Amino acid sequence: MTIILTGIGNSFLKLIAAVFIFVGVLFLTAMVTRWMANYQKVMLVNSNIEVVETARLTNNKYIQIVRIGGKYMAIAVCKDTVTVLCEVPKEELKPAPGMGKGVPDFKSMLNRFVQKEQEKSGISEHGEEPREEANE
Repeated sequence: MTIILTGIGNSFLKLIAAVFIFVGVLFLTAMVTRWMANYQKVMLVNSNIEVVETARLTNNKYIQIVRIGGKYMAIAVCKDTVTVLCEVPKEELKPAPGMGKGVPDFKSMLNRFVQKEQEKSGISEHGEEPREEANE
């Protein structure tokens, strides 16, 4: 009887060890991924090259407006080649719709959503349902 229990206990310990190793590998992978994302973000912020806008022509052909230093260039990006089309004066660029307003904060977006949902369901701001007055 003790042989059977010892075998079960040993396999249970192996299972627990395997679970801990699996969770450890997942945690390590998450941390390395986060570190790489932050590293790349810092590298992009400090660069002098920025893709301002991209328009897709076909599956593998694009026209992009790229800022290089202080100049704006229109380029054609294909499967195997990149071709400079022309330099675009900054004054001719139109801001994209919604640009310049900044990123709205989460709290204001959540409040707007909650208000819309409350209007749909007929619940007031304080969580009370509207009272119906009796017709006399």
